[in-house]
Amino acid sequence: MLIRIDQSSSVPLYEQFAASVRGAIADGSVVAGERLPSARDLASSLDLNVHTVLRGYQMLRDEGLIELRRGRGAVVSADASVRGRLQEAVRGLVAEARRHGLSAADLLDLVKKEMT
Repeated sequence: MLIRIDQSSSVPLYEQFAASVRGAIADGSVVAGERLPSARDLASSLDLNVHTVLRGYQMLRDEGLIELRRGRGAVVSADASVRGRLQEAVRGLVAEARRHGLSAADLLDLVKKEMT
C-alpha cells in the first residue's frame, strides 16, 4: 500500500492519509480482513504525528472501511471494498456537482430519483 502525503497541500494531512488508504481499499491493494500498519509505524515512516494517523484511521472507521481493535490495530472491514468504491464514486459525483453549481439539495434529489 502506497500512501502519498503532500505537506504543501491545503488538504489536511489526516484527510490525505485517509484518502490514500481509501484508494488502496477501492483498488484492491488491501483487502477485507487485512491488518494495516500501526499508527506509530505509519507516523514514523510518513514523518507525521501519530495523532494525525489516528485521526485518519478514525475517519475511515466512521466510514465503515476499517475496524479499530484494541491490541489488534486497524483491520479492513468485510464490506470495505464495496464501500470504498462507493465512497470514491460519491466524492467524484460531489466534485462534479460543485463544478456545475448544483446545490446539495439538488444533488440529493437526483440521487433519490435514481434510488427509486
